[in-house]
Amino acid sequence: MSRGGVQGFQQDRLSQILAARRLTQVQLASMVGVSPATISKWRAGTQTPEREALDRLAGVVNVASEWFTRPTTEKVSLPLFRSNASAHVAARAMLEARLEWAQDIGVALMEFVDYPDLNLPVRSFTEPEEITDEDIEKAACECRDLWRLGRVAVQDLALAVEGAGVILIREETGIAQIEGLSAWSSVLGRPLILLSADKDNGYRSRFDLAHELGHLVLHRHIQRTTDRDRHKLMEKQAHQFAGAFLLPAETFASEVCMPVTLDDLLLLKRRWGVSVAAIMMRLHVLGLLDEEGKLALFKRRSARWGGKAEPGDGDRKPEQPRLLRRTIDLLVEENVMPCDAIPRHFGLAAHDIEKLAGLPEGYFQGKSNIVQLARLRAVTASPEKKGGQESSVLPFRSPNKT
Repeated sequence: MSRGGVQGFQQDRLSQILAARRLTQVQLASMVGVSPATISKWRAGTQTPEREALDRLAGVVNVASEWFTRPTTEKVSLPLFRSNASAHVAARAMLEARLEWAQDIGVALMEFVDYPDLNLPVRSFTEPEEITDEDIEKAACECRDLWRLGRVAVQDLALAVEGAGVILIREETGIAQIEGLSAWSSVLGRPLILLSADKDNGYRSRFDLAHELGHLVLHRHIQRTTDRDRHKLMEKQAHQFAGAFLLPAETFASEVCMPVTLDDLLLLKRRWGVSVAAIMMRLHVLGLLDEEGKLALFKRRSARWGGKAEPGDGDRKPEQPRLLRRTIDLLVEENVMPCDAIPRHFGLAAHDIEKLAGLPEGYFQGKSNIVQLARLRAVTASPEKKGGQESSVLPFRSPNKT
């Protein structure tokens, strides 16, 4: 039972901000001017901060004071991270907290607009060992069919993913080792994907997005685990899904002349928007390269270009999310909410909202015009139609058109 202080203080918000700001309780205590024991009591819910202390706390972590009194929404599903290394524990906690903030923003915006309907293949695997190579190929093909992408190179995967109702975030995280994460939100009724923008490589970013899409489709009902072999298998399956989705067997294989050279692969890289390394792995999966041929090609790649970078990596800019950005812009354009009032509505710092929603820096001080993609909810809708039958978002442009 909490004693004294501000009523309604949510200790879960304190845990969330510690993770998001990557602070220890000792560090935060020093910044606020209280003892570490006091922070522990606030976090445990046995004591709540006085008004003055709450204002200091909010000030040092850059959120509104009343944000700490907002009940947290139901947590997103546990994300599957690319690395299980214990050294990344704090980094993973930070990214999970950022994803929860993105969920909060998404939920708040649902009061005003309707997102695209969720349109993903449905799979019910409960164990990764159940999933066969054929299952992965079929799931990737079904995803393309649902999105009407045909079997050609996808021009803008971010646009296609958001058009299928997925909330996409791309921001600099300062954690280059973790390329992305994804999770399902029961509150939003849809998944979220957060991609790291630390590496400005459009080829890598596209594959990371397709990889997370693979997790959402294949592993939605599979319990997360710390078992190394099981984790490794799920990562391999998401990689295989990404290759199958971005490089569909029927059309991609017909463009490959064997024996393939590195120069041939560079041309395919530009055409399909996929790295040479990923193309080589796909050729192996399709049986166009045996194990010996794959290893020999990787050795030639390493000898010619080095370990990771490839020629032309800077030719393709990373694809950018649009949905949250344009939804916020729509609220301002339609005079639903003044631009400078939006950060107060969310309770977060303007800088955090700009990063999570893909808005330009300083947006809330001087907004620039952005094309609308969403439509406001019908304000006169009857309660039984409030779920979205009355109004809908405007359809996205075809992902294969610029």
